[in-house]
Amino acid sequence: MNLFDQINNDIKDAMKTKQAEKLSALRAIKSELLLLKTSGKDEISEADAIQMLQKMIKQRKQSADIYNDQGRDDLFEKEMNEVSYIMPYLPAQLTDEQIEVEIKAIISDIGATSIKDMGRTMAAANAKLQGKAESKKIAEIVKNILNS
Repeated sequence: MNLFDQINNDIKDAMKTKQAEKLSALRAIKSELLLLKTSGKDEISEADAIQMLQKMIKQRKQSADIYNDQGRDDLFEKEMNEVSYIMPYLPAQLTDEQIEVEIKAIISDIGATSIKDMGRTMAAANAKLQGKAESKKIAEIVKNILNS
């Protein structure tokens, strides 16, 4: 079952169980998927879908941070709940230790030796770990390893 069909089924389930917040998050995912489909692509690849979901999560986390800073706990909770509804559609996220192991392997493969090689390392790491780790976390670990 592809992501679009899975989202449609989950929307039906959320409607039946009257889960308004989950329904809202799922409809947002469906809307983004429809926008991707109408952008001229015949078929949405898994990589495109993962990238779209990551973008949605990043946007909601940024909004949640702003709401938290402003003391708007109600809106903070809403955004974080939406993140929790979107996360299951992404591949399993790697732990920091797993990311570190992968990055060390990438660094040895490309022969990176200093922080000057961060760009090449990040390009390879983002390509290999797409959907399995946030880019911000990857950058943090790459920087730590190359600086040591």
